[in-house]
Amino acid sequence: MDTQSWKDVYKGMSSDNIKGLVLALSSSLFIGASFIIKKKGLKKAGASGVRAGVGGYSYLYETLWWVGMITMIVGEVANFAAYAFAPAILVTPLGALSIIISAVLARIILREKLHTFGILGCALCVVGSITIVLHAPQEREIQSVKEVWDLATEPAFLLYAVAVIIAVLILIFHYLPQYGQTHIMFYIGVCSLMGSLSVMSVKALGIALKLTLSGTNQLIYPQTWAFTLIVIVCVLTQMNYLNKALDTFNTAVVSPIYYVMFTSLTILASIIMFKDWDRQNPTQIVTEMCGFVTILSGTFLLHKTKDMVDGMFYCFSFVWVNRTGVANFSKHLLMESNTGPAMLPVRLPKHGDDENGFGQEGIPLRRQDSLRSP
Repeated sequence: MDTQSWKDVYKGMSSDNIKGLVLALSSSLFIGASFIIKKKGLKKAGASGVRAGVGGYSYLYETLWWVGMITMIVGEVANFAAYAFAPAILVTPLGALSIIISAVLARIILREKLHTFGILGCALCVVGSITIVLHAPQEREIQSVKEVWDLATEPAFLLYAVAVIIAVLILIFHYLPQYGQTHIMFYIGVCSLMGSLSVMSVKALGIALKLTLSGTNQLIYPQTWAFTLIVIVCVLTQMNYLNKALDTFNTAVVSPIYYVMFTSLTILASIIMFKDWDRQNPTQIVTEMCGFVTILSGTFLLHKTKDMVDGMFYCFSFVWVNRTGVANFSKHLLMESNTGPAMLPVRLPKHGDDENGFGQEGIPLRRQDSLRSP
């Protein structure tokens, strides 16, 4: 593509939006890698202490976990800066890149397997995110952090914030003790709900720092420090329950589902607080909604295929045909048709044993490495 073509592509993006785009992409790179590093640290810590998934905090003494945490902090700082330059509806969906990075590194480093439909689900999430980004609204002009506070204290957003807090409390005190170890959506739900509030506060802080560095001091306003307190509370809550989710479930599942829920709720919060759709025409809004549907379709595929073993029927058939002959294989199929399957698929265990004390976790979206004949 020649120079003029590139100019035609980027002429609609302001310099601030380009800065936000670059920062968001680099943020996804660091955050995607941090999932894998932290996962390795959690597994190592769990070998000698109480696992985070059952309430332990031995990972706090594990160096590798802290390396992952520092990597995530670098990514979050880049993400923080991105919100100061670009609208949330543009920055947040770019977290899709972290899904690809996490999935690739999980396959290489953690030896976790991802079902074919899981890969398709990730692709749908990315396509939906791109659709939203391409039709994102322009950032509104804000001259003071007090303007952001006024937006945050309007009835619509206050109702959303109260609903989020109530939902989080119900999840933490009622559902997590019973279903936290078996249903990934509860851990991720807490992280995503709190994340939507933290992003709104992070954006307010980013705007305050940006204005302060440009010569208009925003640190003198109490609203700036109120947003800071909200960020601290929300981020600490997110980290705690994200650690539990990573230690309990497959990274290849945690990353995309967390991304989809976090992105959807953050965009919803941004629409309510910053009234992004007020600056868009119906075509743009409908296209963004199609992007949401695409993302939700990806989530559905990931969730529904989490226990499927890729290639199970093929391997099963191959073993039977080659070990017992076509006649016995046909006899087995006939028996299945009359009495049901003789070999029922077993739900894969979440933790096994290998040379390091932790096997390839047979958790959602895992498949068996070998299928033995009876």
